[in-house]
Amino acid sequence: MNKFLKTGVCLAVLGFSSAKALAEPVAVESAIQDDLPQLMELYKHLHANPELSGYEVETAKLLADKARKLGFEVTEKVGGTGVVAVMENGPGPVVLIRADMDGLPVIEQTGLPFASTVTATTDDGVESGVMHACAHDTHMSGWMGTAQQLVKFKDQWSGTVVMILQPAEERGKGARDMLADGLYERFPKPDYAFAFHNSAAIPAGVIGYTPGFTFANVDSVDINIKGIGGHGAYPQATKDPVVLGSRIVTSLQTLVSRELDPLDSAVVTVGSFISGSKHNIISDKATLLLTVRSYSDETRQKLLDGIARIAKGEGIAAGLPDDMLPQVLVKDEYTPAAYNPPEFAVEMTDFFRAEMGDEMVTEVPPTMAGEDFGRYYRADKSIKSFLFWVGGVPEDRWEAAQSGDQKLPSLHSPFWAPDAEKVISSATEALTLATLKVLAKPE
Repeated sequence: MNKFLKTGVCLAVLGFSSAKALAEPVAVESAIQDDLPQLMELYKHLHANPELSGYEVETAKLLADKARKLGFEVTEKVGGTGVVAVMENGPGPVVLIRADMDGLPVIEQTGLPFASTVTATTDDGVESGVMHACAHDTHMSGWMGTAQQLVKFKDQWSGTVVMILQPAEERGKGARDMLADGLYERFPKPDYAFAFHNSAAIPAGVIGYTPGFTFANVDSVDINIKGIGGHGAYPQATKDPVVLGSRIVTSLQTLVSRELDPLDSAVVTVGSFISGSKHNIISDKATLLLTVRSYSDETRQKLLDGIARIAKGEGIAAGLPDDMLPQVLVKDEYTPAAYNPPEFAVEMTDFFRAEMGDEMVTEVPPTMAGEDFGRYYRADKSIKSFLFWVGGVPEDRWEAAQSGDQKLPSLHSPFWAPDAEKVISSATEALTLATLKVLAKPE
C-alpha cells in the first residue's frame, strides 16, 4: 500500500497552513467502530435488495424511517423517490450530504452469501438481474453512519445538516429531478456539499481526491440512418445504410484526434450499430448508439455539433435527399461534469491527512466516468463542493494486482465486491469529520 500512496503530497511540501484539528478525532473513529456491525447489517440488506433507477421505493422508505428515528425532519418523494432529511442545530452554515440509491441491471456473480437474486424489467423492456454493481449500497450505509455520528456529536457543531438520498444517478437524472422539485427552495440551501464514491482502483479505506474536474460530462446520442433497401445482389438499386453508418463511425473518430487540442480529454464511442435481418437483404435503416465524454461545456458542445455535422455530411456524400439525411438525437439524461473547486479540495484533503493520517489520502487522476453530483454545484457555484473517492479494493486483491497475478474488476462489473467494512468506516469518518469541521462552534 505504501508504494501506491507515495504520490500523496504532505502538508509541509505543499506549504499550506495546517487545518484546524478537531477536539476528539479518536472519539469519532471509536464511535464509528461501535456502529459498524449495525451498518454492515444494513449494507448486506441493501446489497441483497437493490432497486433500479427511479424505482428505489423500498430503499428510500427504509432509510427515511431510520433518519426519522434519529431525529431528522424527513421529506420523501422529492424528485421521484428522493429523500431529504434535515436537522437544524442552532445558527451556522448549511451542509448537504448526498448518497445515491439505485442499482444496475447486472446479474451478480460475486459469490457473496448475501448476493442479490433480484430481477426486474428496465424501462427499455429488458428483463435482467439487478445488482449494486457500482456499490451505492456502501454509499447509503456511509450516509446512515454519518447521520448517526452527527447525532452523537451534536454538541460539537452548530448549523444545519441536509442529508439527501438521491434516485437515478445511473441515468443522470436524479440530481436534476431533485433540484427541479425545489431542493434549494423547499429546504435550507447549502453552503457546503459533500459526497463520496467507492473506488475499484484504490486500496480499501483510502481517500482519493482530484482537484478541479473529477468526473466527466456524459451524453448518450442516437444516430438514426435512413436508406433504401433491396436485394444484396443489386446494390445499385439501394442506398445502403450499413455502408453509410460505417462511414459515420469512421469519421467520428476524427473529432477527438483531429479537432480537439490533444491536451483536452474527450471520448466518442459507438457502443451499438444495429441494422439488417438477413445475409442477402440490404436494410432500409440503421441505428448508431454513442456515448460522448468531455469535461468543459465548450468541448461538449463542440463534440455534439461535430457529430451532427458528420452525420449530415456523410448522408449528403451518400446521395441521400434532404428528407432522408441521418437524424441525431441527444438524450436528455445528460450528466454534467463533476467539479471540485481546487482550493476547497486541497483544504479538505489537508484536513483529512491531519485527522486520518497522511497515508490514508492520495491524489488520483480525473476519470471519464459520469457522476451527477456535479449538478448541485452547477446550480449555485457559490457552494463549496467536494466529491471524493473511498477505496474499496480488498487488501489481498490489491497486492495480487500490484504483482500482476490478478486483474481488478471495475465498477459496474458483476464481480465487483468491495471491502465494505473499510469503505463504510472510512467514508463515515471522512464525512463526519468534514461536517464537524465546517460546522464547528466558534472557540
